[in-house]
Amino acid sequence: MASGAASVVGPKICLEDNILMSGVKNNVGRGMNFALVNGKTGELIKTEFFDLWAGDVNDVIKFLKTVEEGTVVMVATFDDAATKLNDEAKTMISELGSSSIGSLGFRDNWIFVGGKGIKTKSPFEQHIKNNAETNKYEGWPEVLEMEGCIPQRKD
Repeated sequence: MASGAASVVGPKICLEDNILMSGVKNNVGRGMNFALVNGKTGELIKTEFFDLWAGDVNDVIKFLKTVEEGTVVMVATFDDAATKLNDEAKTMISELGSSSIGSLGFRDNWIFVGGKGIKTKSPFEQHIKNNAETNKYEGWPEVLEMEGCIPQRKD
């Protein structure tokens, strides 16, 4: 998976060489991009993106409340994903296994894979702060990319 690049190139989320979300598929947008995957079968359940610059954080909260136990939650940011985040949304994402959501700031890049019902913090998370001194793109940090093997849920 990869975060977006500045406000130009959208994020990309893939699973087992299948593109779930990308600019080419025209199913990504500014803010937080979510792909929900069945933790046992690996099948895509749903994709959704939420504009957290001009949109409503309550839409994210409603969406997160629908996530069922055992679902793998994949998230990639694009442009700005933090401006409208509130404590309730951050807590819900933290409960999916995120360690970095509490410090996500304006135009930071963040990618994350967690799960509903996870008992520990997820090892699948990267976060880079927006910093005028170190940004690769004017006003935005560099793209984050992550690959890995997500364990299958066994009950």
